[in-house]
Amino acid sequence: MKRREFITLLGGVAAAWPLAARAQQGAMPVIGFLGSASPERWAGRMRAFHQGLSKTGYVEGRNVAIEYRWAEGQNNRLPPLAADLVGRQVTVIVAPGSTPAALAAKAATTMIPIVFEVASDPVELGLVASLARPGGNITGVMSLNAEVGPKRLELLHELVPTATVVGLLVNPTNPNLAESTTKNVHAAARSLGLGMHVLHASAERDFDTVFATLVQLRARALVIGADPFFTSRLEQLAALTVRHAMPTGYQFREFTAAGGLMSYGGSLTGTFGAAGVYTGRILGGDKPADLPVQQTTKVELFLNLKTARALGLTVPIPLLGRADEVIE
Repeated sequence: MKRREFITLLGGVAAAWPLAARAQQGAMPVIGFLGSASPERWAGRMRAFHQGLSKTGYVEGRNVAIEYRWAEGQNNRLPPLAADLVGRQVTVIVAPGSTPAALAAKAATTMIPIVFEVASDPVELGLVASLARPGGNITGVMSLNAEVGPKRLELLHELVPTATVVGLLVNPTNPNLAESTTKNVHAAARSLGLGMHVLHASAERDFDTVFATLVQLRARALVIGADPFFTSRLEQLAALTVRHAMPTGYQFREFTAAGGLMSYGGSLTGTFGAAGVYTGRILGGDKPADLPVQQTTKVELFLNLKTARALGLTVPIPLLGRADEVIE
């Protein structure tokens, strides 16, 4: 190669470096979204997340891209999905609506910022050092769904005061949430003078066994523990509770709308919106360690009067007055 050609080549490479750097700096950031359920199930929550994100100036397709990974209610799929997002070097990982998703994201990276939304105490779960000072690369939002499990039992007891034996359904593949829910609801059952049996389900094939067991145990009511798997099957669960004439309480309005007797829990549209805001703030330069974990305080009660009548139950007037919505 001639000396003049060599100098020309070097000059071209040197000129390309700042262009490449500018292109990299101007590249669209990417959110890795680790969903424990399905996009169809979370349509309302996703709208809330995008609305929260937009409050910080970020709109999908305009100035931020989102890589979605959905576990379809199967917790064992979450670790490889989280690892895939890390391998794609996304800018921030969002793991909302699921303790296993948050734990999978935390296990997958200590470098990429993470925003969670969980129903249990994130300090007890080992996600953060404290609510005020999360530390590390992770922060998020704490909802009131696991903590209100005992209250869900109390409300169900008001609806079915003759029930002396109740069931609690938990998912054994989500041990952190299952154990805390069992402990809290069992304490509430003792204070109410109720006998309680814990039943397990982690696949659809388990549901028939669960309801057959409830009959054998002579349980007269059922509390379904907060879990993404149950949420992904809530219409099926609601139909089974009606078919087996089992008064049941869960956490989301969709359960009651599908025929379940009662739902009581935190507003997930609010928590997903808050997760969207935190995601946008991190994209804007805030560090997770400096963003305290937010705690929601709003809870909602929904009752299905048609189901109550079919079960031969009379809803107390005070309880009707406390309901956010009564479904006829």
